[in-house]
Amino acid sequence: MAAKGIPEDVLMDNDLIKDLVDVAKDSALLNGVLMRTKETPNSSEVVTYAPFTLFPSPVPKDTFHQALAVQTHYNRLVDKISQDSSFLEEALSTTIKVDDFTGRLFNIYRHVLQEGKTQSIVLGLNRSDYMLDQNGDGSASLKQIEINTIAASFGGLASHTPNVHRHILKVAGRLEDSKRILDNNPSAGLAKGLAKAWELYGSERAVVLYLVEELQRNIFDHRYVENELWKRNIPVIRRQFEDVAKTGFLDQDKRLFVDGREVAIVYFRNGYMPQNYTEQNWEARLMMERSMAVKCPDISTHLAGTKKVQQELARPGVLERFFPGEPDVVDQIRATFAGLYTLDMGPEGDKTVAMALAKPDQFVLKPQREGGGNNLYGAEICQVLEGVKQSTERMAYILMDKVQPRPVHNYLLRLGTPLKLSTCLSELGVFGAYVRHGQDMVLNECAGHLLRTKSDEHSDGGVAAGVAVLDNPLLV
Repeated sequence: MAAKGIPEDVLMDNDLIKDLVDVAKDSALLNGVLMRTKETPNSSEVVTYAPFTLFPSPVPKDTFHQALAVQTHYNRLVDKISQDSSFLEEALSTTIKVDDFTGRLFNIYRHVLQEGKTQSIVLGLNRSDYMLDQNGDGSASLKQIEINTIAASFGGLASHTPNVHRHILKVAGRLEDSKRILDNNPSAGLAKGLAKAWELYGSERAVVLYLVEELQRNIFDHRYVENELWKRNIPVIRRQFEDVAKTGFLDQDKRLFVDGREVAIVYFRNGYMPQNYTEQNWEARLMMERSMAVKCPDISTHLAGTKKVQQELARPGVLERFFPGEPDVVDQIRATFAGLYTLDMGPEGDKTVAMALAKPDQFVLKPQREGGGNNLYGAEICQVLEGVKQSTERMAYILMDKVQPRPVHNYLLRLGTPLKLSTCLSELGVFGAYVRHGQDMVLNECAGHLLRTKSDEHSDGGVAAGVAVLDNPLLV
């Protein structure tokens, strides 16, 4: 493992590892790091531990604190983008011609703009994801992979993993290491944003509506944030798109009602992938966006999280547009950017295509999709780009430098998977929560962190996609 991580002699002590695995699984269950099973995704009759690492993974202290410090600036950036219709129109003008899903979202955005926004309360719960790029001198640079502005997950479970790793380290005789595991409570931070928006909405009877998907394996992650709201006597209901389509309506003041309940906040934990939508669901999304309910995210904030916007922000001078007179903020954000390149038609896009085909292993090809498992690497890049290089279809993608993190060794604990020492790569997520009321930013906070780790056998994918597992940073 990297310097100051878990020593190799501990990792190679088979008897100790065997004992620790049993302890670890029980500890995960005791601490509520839980998921439903694949066989019964909508029942809590049978549950298992959410996949996690046996040991915490080393993360350099300086880069960790850098990621936390820049989060409130990213919150402001996302919010500023969401209010800049000319920037969104310009940034996404080529993408919406060739990417049907982003195009449909943009049509809703245009509809809402033309009609006029009904709600001046804006709530953002996002997660900015990073990897540590190895520098030639052995140090590491923080590089943003993406920012998730819709359904940013695992804040609930991440609040309960620190105790699991502390306990494992104590049992392993690593007491000093156990003290280096940080407290982390994204559940409370995310709930604080929801609670503030609910209070501003101003109706005690109105509910927070979790818009959820049909299969609910990850329900405990949701429940932790939900329970923080119930502690504050804020009522929560869980419904699917179909329920909203069947029972939802707007009254003359455009207040949203679902199943007869007035909705203060629609918290989208679904709706970020094309397969989430039928025609009926698109109509339900439009109704929610037109309503007085606070949307988390609203349609403009959803679009602010697209890969194309991420690529446009890396262009010279663009950040300065959003932070005039704040060069320090611009520098802090820009320091986290990896190389990002357009695939629009024209000389600049042609140059990107040639660069990617010449050295595909140095890049990642990204479509406008969330949820893990969508990005393309190596030979796949060549295969796709050879097919679309002369066509406008290439504009549905962006190209990004492939970040090269330093691998570490760890055991990945997942139900039904044989135990083995894996070479692993980690990704650090930082949660942000903000609430704007009119022009006033009334809350803007870093809400906690999430470390996910995967075997280096896999190029792409998150915990929900069945590739990465939950982890904790061991600051070094």
